[in-house]
Amino acid sequence: MDPVEINKRELSEYYGRKGPLAGIWFYWFMLRDWLLSSLAYRCPHPGITVMLNRLRGVNIGKHVYIGLRVFVDGDYPHLVTIEDYVSIGMNTMIYAHSNPTYSLELKRDCYPRRVATTTIKRGSWVAPGCIILAGITIGENAVVGTGSVVTKNVDPYSVVAGNPARLIKTLPRRSPDLTV
Repeated sequence: MDPVEINKRELSEYYGRKGPLAGIWFYWFMLRDWLLSSLAYRCPHPGITVMLNRLRGVNIGKHVYIGLRVFVDGDYPHLVTIEDYVSIGMNTMIYAHSNPTYSLELKRDCYPRRVATTTIKRGSWVAPGCIILAGITIGENAVVGTGSVVTKNVDPYSVVAGNPARLIKTLPRRSPDLTV
């Protein structure tokens, strides 16, 4: 079995593409996403970065800051949701899938392709250099410390940090009419 063909088939079937044209669709999808993702990744203007990621299919709310060199999942960008008033620091990676791409034994016996929605809730701050794994929800107004690897959901109004990210403290809840 060819691992490249297996991965191509899995992704094409996920998107409902089968038959002889599935291969053409696959390469078009990958080329389009690579182009938009590459531009978003390198763009120094956060507003344009948000726009490019929306074109890729990432669900992004209002007043969102995405720093330079932020990578959002390349195969399933539509499964990533970033709600309103979120800040994401540079060099962060956000995933909606995991896949031991070329190890057929690991893929078959231990770690099949996992595809899951990843959500960063309203008002959260993801500091620079973080990794957010597939299927994670970062709660409302939560803070993820610099360089953290988020392997479990983060509760609202909490601060987590480390590898793996662990609870550091819980933040006080303020009234919603508070202005900065």
